[in-house]
Amino acid sequence: MSHKSFASVTIESVPPDLPAAAEILREYLGEMISRYYGRPADDAEIDQHLGAGHGSDDLVELIGVLLLAQGTVGNAQPRPIGCVGLRRLDEQTRELTRMFVRPEARGAGVAALLLTAAEQRARIDGAAAIRLNTRSDLVEARALYAKHDYREIPRYGDDPLADHCFEKKL
Repeated sequence: MSHKSFASVTIESVPPDLPAAAEILREYLGEMISRYYGRPADDAEIDQHLGAGHGSDDLVELIGVLLLAQGTVGNAQPRPIGCVGLRRLDEQTRELTRMFVRPEARGAGVAALLLTAAEQRARIDGAAAIRLNTRSDLVEARALYAKHDYREIPRYGDDPLADHCFEKKL
């Protein structure tokens, strides 16, 4: 499988209701549903999950942030290729969430760029640690976090789908 090489990748903080952000967050949720159930998710199912509180309303300034990666191939217009969210757990701790890279951009280092940008943002905001939870079926995500010095920790929070929890001291 060949992966595209991006001439440039920019990452910026955006509101989750920005159309490009809403589109990629919807794609993220569709992939999470599909991987969990082992079958494609349809629009109605994605809408149902969004209506059941799986949106990203908490990724707004003061309580969180959404970082959107846009990539440029050749002379084309930049387009959204990934995202990651950070939400405030407490004064010293942020939670990484909504980490997603579109399939056509995987293998190009976009996830590492997003992770680095999230860590930089957490430091700027005064955080001393980032936590996250993930599922057992998200093997690539767990490998990414381990590679970037996230260590497995005991379960925190009340997410029923959290199989693994990680933390990185900043």
